[in-house]
Amino acid sequence: MRSRIELVLDYATARGLREGPNPARWRGNLNAALPKASKVARIEHHAAVPVAEAPGFMRRVRQQKGTGARALEFVILTAARSGEVRGATWARIDLDAGLWSVSAERRKRGREHRGPLLPTALKLLRRVRSEQPRADAIIFRGTKGTLSDMSLTAVMRRMKVAATVDGFRSTFRDWVSECTSYPSEVAQAALAHAVGDKVEAAYRRGDLLNRRRELMEAWAEYCAAQPQATPQQDCPGGDQ
Repeated sequence: MRSRIELVLDYATARGLREGPNPARWRGNLNAALPKASKVARIEHHAAVPVAEAPGFMRRVRQQKGTGARALEFVILTAARSGEVRGATWARIDLDAGLWSVSAERRKRGREHRGPLLPTALKLLRRVRSEQPRADAIIFRGTKGTLSDMSLTAVMRRMKVAATVDGFRSTFRDWVSECTSYPSEVAQAALAHAVGDKVEAAYRRGDLLNRRRELMEAWAEYCAAQPQATPQQDCPGGDQ
């Protein structure tokens, strides 16, 4: 609410409707008098499937039928956001190079992102393409166009899993921390999170792409592993 008020007052100032400093500005103003939002409001994270249960869940997803299940499988393999996968187009896929570029318009931070596609994900895409009755720009197409978010959620509900689709990004991040020795910046780049200037520069030169490809390959291997008998067993498929 404060942010909206600040925008309205900034607009009014720009149009000459008011003068003086913005009383709703946070930095250098209200931050000196009010507590941070995190101190007064609980942050709700996406419910996630535990790392130890991810391989078993993936095996069950692959047994599900329908485009929603295939899109959910792709979400897990790429650790991408649901909206990015549902809006993915063939024009953004390079099957030969194994790359997927997400346009800035579809990105949460408004910046284009390029991600590696490993053999398992490429096999899934080729399967989807072979099953499509006609060529279409959208990869995971519903009966009325682009899949809705509920299409993927419905798959989770049929499987009676108390987690969200985007919660798999948390599962992936926990797996990186618990089961691998990959540095944080590689995981952050794989999730397309904002990273430091130095890391971002390296990423743009392509220095992190190979590391991210290795990381996603290890993740795919982990998802394809036999489900663990107990949650305390070592993580298979990770860079120990």
